[in-house]
Amino acid sequence: MNLPALPAPSAEAREHNERLAELIRQQIRASGGAIPFARYMELALYAPGLGYYSAGARKFGADGDFITSPELGPTFAECVAESVAPLLRELGEGSVFFELGGGSGAFAEAALRHLAAIDSLPIRYELLEPSADLRERQRERLQSALPADLFARCHWHDGPPENQWRGVLFANEVLDALPTPRFAIHDGEVFEEFVVLDANGAFLRVDQPADAMLHSAVRHLERDVEVPFAEGYRSEVLPQLPYWIQAVGGLISEGAMLFVDYGYPRREFYLPERRDGTLVCHYRHRAHGDPFFLPGLQDLTAFVDFTALAEAGIHAGFELAGYSAQASFLIGNALAQRLETIEKIGDEAERYRRHQEVKRLTLPGEMGERFQVMGFQRGVDFRSRFLVGDLTRRL
Repeated sequence: MNLPALPAPSAEAREHNERLAELIRQQIRASGGAIPFARYMELALYAPGLGYYSAGARKFGADGDFITSPELGPTFAECVAESVAPLLRELGEGSVFFELGGGSGAFAEAALRHLAAIDSLPIRYELLEPSADLRERQRERLQSALPADLFARCHWHDGPPENQWRGVLFANEVLDALPTPRFAIHDGEVFEEFVVLDANGAFLRVDQPADAMLHSAVRHLERDVEVPFAEGYRSEVLPQLPYWIQAVGGLISEGAMLFVDYGYPRREFYLPERRDGTLVCHYRHRAHGDPFFLPGLQDLTAFVDFTALAEAGIHAGFELAGYSAQASFLIGNALAQRLETIEKIGDEAERYRRHQEVKRLTLPGEMGERFQVMGFQRGVDFRSRFLVGDLTRRL
């Protein structure tokens, strides 16, 4: 595979990469010579102490591998806070805001400040962060940046909630990092992509007959899009998504779930021309397609099938509240007021930077249409936050 010119890692980073690569090789040998691609992705991202999200390398922002919406500035978090504020006020005392994968802590910092400003604070702000390193970085950032009373509301977890609760579950760019099986079609049959080793210990992808779960999931896709996948077609599917949604949100007694990610509705996700899937790797702000390049030092992601997400949420007992492009969602949740505040900034350079932030969040060629927002509700009304640009008809 021809890769774009990518920066060379430091000797320390290269050593880290080799330790993870050897762990994966050991897993392959112990599994009879092959592991599913989803297992490779899980190890590359989450192997304790070595995976991309489990180790200590800086991932977010200009010094990392990619920039998420909260890293650009506070606008994104403030608009999300505006969207959930009426719901948190309605639920009253005891409401919780639960963020999955807190990143650098930038979203939590801006969201808590804004919720305090509009008198809509939850009793607790929970962060589910499996990475011990990221938990510590988030804790340090929020403790230094927030007033003591706001920081006292922050609590960290390394797993999903275990008891019923009321409030909002929020996940920004989490679904794209779920380890995903990849399938391929050969002679009309469904195969699963596995990872093996060549004679020199390098990683190779091979196809093996799919198990019953993956086979059923792919045939469901074909029935839904009403076109059989062509010979050689290859893509991703998440049969485990309904179980994951149930695990993270199933104990919400009243409240909403809000997901933001890049992806498509199913009929666009599985277009004939998208015949090699949506897998993307990010390394030092370069995107490329080789998942075996420096495992542990690069992010691996796949786009989200938002039709599958809608199915999973409904299967978990929620109502679909709405689905829109990120730009429409921000516009429908007080973006105009954020722009008015930006216009009042006295420092010209800062005002320009904040305008650039809004452009990146909303322009079609940036994050505005590539990122999508989906909301679910249970016992509350969250539909009113999706009045601008609702796209549920495309699901």
